[in-house]
Amino acid sequence: MARARRAVRIVGKYSFNGGKEVMEANYGAELEEIVKALAPVDADRYRTKESKEKTMVGKMLYSPGELNKAIKHEFRKYDWNSLRVACDYPTEYYVEGYTRRESTRAFRDMDFVKNKVGVEVQFGKYSFMVYNVAAKMTIFHNLGHIDVGVEIVPVKELADDMSSGVSYFEQFIWDLEQRGTSNIDIPVYILGITKDESSVSAVNVEVDEGRVDVIESVPED
Repeated sequence: MARARRAVRIVGKYSFNGGKEVMEANYGAELEEIVKALAPVDADRYRTKESKEKTMVGKMLYSPGELNKAIKHEFRKYDWNSLRVACDYPTEYYVEGYTRRESTRAFRDMDFVKNKVGVEVQFGKYSFMVYNVAAKMTIFHNLGHIDVGVEIVPVKELADDMSSGVSYFEQFIWDLEQRGTSNIDIPVYILGITKDESSVSAVNVEVDEGRVDVIESVPED
């Protein structure tokens, strides 16, 4: 019997600063490609890390790095390319008498950029998720590379089954709602993903500055 396929599924959607509305109104083709790029990823192929934690010794967990690579591989099929920007760090703010040692070349990069849409796939620590939305995407907009962003993160269900402590959609959204938006923020559509393994309760929460939709997921027979 063939092994059951556990596809990656979008189960959470949050519109930060109008990101959902901007994507649907102006970047429908790009949004369709993002959804198509996630659909073929077989999550169970990347359940490759054996837990050593006392509470779940021997349990097989998802590798964030391998799952991240698999998703990025699918994006490249649609001609989404990474973008690297060189950083010329200033030197005029050092105190008198200090001379900086010559440093290696620095840069900032974004996972994917296409037609002014920037995409980040983030299975890392909480600070990286916040940095992407609150800083990196604004920087890349100010440099003229993007007008809207899409951030792809795990929901808690998936994060709990990952081999390293990663942050998750629910925590991220709560903090963004408490933070609010600034006049320098760009629109960002945040997508929460999990493996298509079990049904979840449908949730639809509307807030002043955004919207959270957790869509019912029905397993295949």
